[in-house]
Amino acid sequence: MTSNPLAPEWLQAPSDANALHDGIWSSGAARTASGELAFAGVPASELAERYGTPLYVVDEQDARARAHRIRTAFEAAASDVGTTAKVYYAGKAFLCTEVARWMSEDGLHLDVASGGELAVALAASVDPALLGFHGNNKSIAEIDRAVQAGVGAIVIDSWIEIERIADAAARHGRVQAVRLRVNSGVHAHTHDYLATAREDQKFGIPLADVPAHVERIRSFESLRLLGLHSHIGSQIFNPSGFAEAAERLIAVHAELLDGGEIPELNLGGGFGIAYTVADEVAPIEEVTRGIAEAVARAAGARGIPVPVLAIEPGRSIIGPAGATLYEVGTIKDVVVALESEERTAPGSSSTAIRKYVSVDGGMSDNARPALYEADYSARIASRTSDADPALVRVAGKHCESGDLVVLAEYLPADIAPGDLLAVPATGAYCFSLSSNYNYLTRPPVVAVRDGEARVIVRGETEDDLLARDPGVNPR
Repeated sequence: MTSNPLAPEWLQAPSDANALHDGIWSSGAARTASGELAFAGVPASELAERYGTPLYVVDEQDARARAHRIRTAFEAAASDVGTTAKVYYAGKAFLCTEVARWMSEDGLHLDVASGGELAVALAASVDPALLGFHGNNKSIAEIDRAVQAGVGAIVIDSWIEIERIADAAARHGRVQAVRLRVNSGVHAHTHDYLATAREDQKFGIPLADVPAHVERIRSFESLRLLGLHSHIGSQIFNPSGFAEAAERLIAVHAELLDGGEIPELNLGGGFGIAYTVADEVAPIEEVTRGIAEAVARAAGARGIPVPVLAIEPGRSIIGPAGATLYEVGTIKDVVVALESEERTAPGSSSTAIRKYVSVDGGMSDNARPALYEADYSARIASRTSDADPALVRVAGKHCESGDLVVLAEYLPADIAPGDLLAVPATGAYCFSLSSNYNYLTRPPVVAVRDGEARVIVRGETEDDLLARDPGVNPR
């Protein structure tokens, strides 16, 4: 099958536009004997009938297995270099009380980045000592609540937060453990908006300013410094950035030991996942081993003990466990004029067809393509087809030309209104970034396991939206 010249270079026309590629879909996603897509044994048509579309679907066993694998891999890697490890689940990827309990039950700590996320974690009865609290602009009220609750670690992101946290701790009669977020200057190979350690951005303290901040932290009896914290970005495939960040932070860490203990080092998260066939993801055992060995080398070169290590995966746990179901609405073939370099051969057609497939959701349930030009895959979920593959662009129903769900994919050419469409790897940052744009209601989230489905986040109704509007006339 010849690829459409409008397709990106990495996307080739497949021999089977029904196939589910390993690594992109959750481990419980499979075709039934009739060709329908099922998640952990629950057919897509049953999910759509019971809960409607759009619908977020999370494979519980897949998410738990990934959490367990990352934790055991990092603990083993840390043990091999003579230390211990902590794995924090980054709740910003996707958080609800059920997921918080899964992570806690599987031995992970939990990161929260707002008062709302803290409220969810506490409502899930997660031990506050296992929580880490992030944020570049934590309010005084949020800090006070975190200290009062007994949060295990608060990440300091600016000079002004030092005194605010110290005051809250003194007021509650506590010694609050803190980390200092450091802007390492390492430039992760990712989208600019996902790179969080570059010099010109809102997060962290420059390396040169760390000693003064640590001295200030140590001046308060109500604070205890756990160590430095770094986060170089998100959706990172090249592990060299973590090694470079470790080298830079250990150099500062070693200097700080002269003034007191600094037992831990947190290198953040950002491990990439596969969204398309072009994404090559290293095994997490390889990534965690590389991080641990890089820290050990840097510590050994300076003659200091290897600190307790911490990481903060989120997307790599929950992302592949999720998928979104949509119903296809309208379809149109758009004739696109080709630039000369897009033509495959001399004398070939000067135009090509791109099939626009519109679904009943869009940027309100997945903002990432509009924000980052993020790529996704898709498959017809309600059936299989022998039709030739056609290049499609899956569009949402919002009043924005940039409202695209899947920028480029090959699907059977006979895709039709009423078909169910599944987009994999939507477990992370889709629900979290969802909105009511155009007054669409946010979809429910269901967990699937062993042939059963249950709601873990209730979907909104139009009555929910109108209930917030005090101008609505009584009926």
